[in-house]
Amino acid sequence: MDFTVEVKVALKKGALDAEGETIAKSLKLLGFPVKKVDSLKFYKVVVEAKDKQDAVGKMTEAASKLLANPVIQDYEITVV
Repeated sequence: MDFTVEVKVALKKGALDAEGETIAKSLKLLGFPVKKVDSLKFYKVVVEAKDKQDAVGKMTEAASKLLANPVIQDYEITVV
Protein backbone atom coordinates (compact mmCIF):
# COMPACT_ATOMS: atom_id res chain seq x y z
CA MET A 1 0.00 0.00 0.00
CA ASP A 2 1.24 3.52 -0.77
CA PHE A 3 1.28 6.26 1.86
CA THR A 4 2.06 9.94 1.38
CA VAL A 5 4.36 11.12 4.13
CA GLU A 6 5.47 14.68 4.84
CA VAL A 7 8.86 15.23 6.46
CA LYS A 8 9.66 18.68 7.84
CA VAL A 9 13.33 19.30 8.66
CA ALA A 10 14.38 22.34 10.69
CA LEU A 11 17.45 23.47 12.55
CA LYS A 12 17.56 22.71 16.26
CA LYS A 13 16.95 25.58 18.63
CA GLY A 14 20.17 27.54 19.04
CA ALA A 15 21.71 26.42 15.73
CA LEU A 16 22.85 29.24 13.45
CA ASP A 17 20.41 29.73 10.56
CA ALA A 18 22.50 31.74 8.08
CA GLU A 19 19.98 31.24 5.27
CA GLY A 20 17.10 32.49 7.43
CA GLU A 21 19.10 35.52 8.57
CA THR A 22 20.06 36.42 4.99
CA ILE A 23 16.45 36.17 3.82
CA ALA A 24 15.26 38.27 6.77
CA LYS A 25 17.81 40.99 5.96
CA SER A 26 16.83 40.98 2.28
CA LEU A 27 13.13 41.19 3.08
CA LYS A 28 13.78 44.13 5.41
CA LEU A 29 15.74 45.90 2.64
CA LEU A 30 12.73 45.41 0.37
CA GLY A 31 10.52 47.11 2.94
CA PHE A 32 8.83 44.10 4.53
CA PRO A 33 8.42 44.40 8.33
CA VAL A 34 10.05 41.04 9.08
CA LYS A 35 11.38 40.23 12.54
CA LYS A 36 12.74 36.72 11.95
CA VAL A 37 12.91 34.03 9.27
CA ASP A 38 13.52 30.35 10.03
CA SER A 39 14.50 28.24 7.06
CA LEU A 40 13.35 24.64 6.81
CA LYS A 41 13.07 21.85 4.29
CA PHE A 42 9.86 20.05 3.45
CA TYR A 43 9.71 16.69 1.71
CA LYS A 44 6.56 15.00 0.44
CA VAL A 45 7.31 11.32 -0.12
CA VAL A 46 5.14 8.47 -1.38
CA VAL A 47 6.36 5.33 0.37
CA GLU A 48 5.26 1.74 0.04
CA ALA A 49 4.43 0.24 3.44
CA LYS A 50 2.07 -2.26 5.04
CA ASP A 51 0.40 0.35 7.28
CA LYS A 52 0.80 3.92 8.61
CA GLN A 53 3.09 2.82 11.43
CA ASP A 54 5.37 1.04 8.97
CA ALA A 55 5.40 4.12 6.72
CA VAL A 56 6.41 6.35 9.63
CA GLY A 57 9.10 3.85 10.65
CA LYS A 58 10.59 3.75 7.17
CA MET A 59 10.60 7.53 6.84
CA THR A 60 12.05 7.96 10.33
CA GLU A 61 14.97 5.81 9.25
CA ALA A 62 15.28 7.75 5.98
CA ALA A 63 15.22 11.08 7.82
CA SER A 64 17.87 10.02 10.30
CA LYS A 65 20.15 8.62 7.57
CA LEU A 66 19.71 11.11 4.73
CA LEU A 67 17.05 13.81 4.95
CA ALA A 68 18.27 15.43 8.18
CA ASN A 69 21.52 15.88 10.05
CA PRO A 70 20.52 14.74 13.55
CA VAL A 71 23.38 16.71 15.12
CA ILE A 72 21.94 20.09 14.11
CA GLN A 73 18.45 19.35 12.75
CA ASP A 74 15.15 18.02 14.06
CA TYR A 75 12.51 16.42 11.86
CA GLU A 76 8.77 15.86 12.06
CA ILE A 77 6.96 13.13 10.14
CA THR A 78 3.26 13.18 9.26
CA VAL A 79 1.23 10.71 7.22
CA VAL A 80 -1.31 12.60 5.12
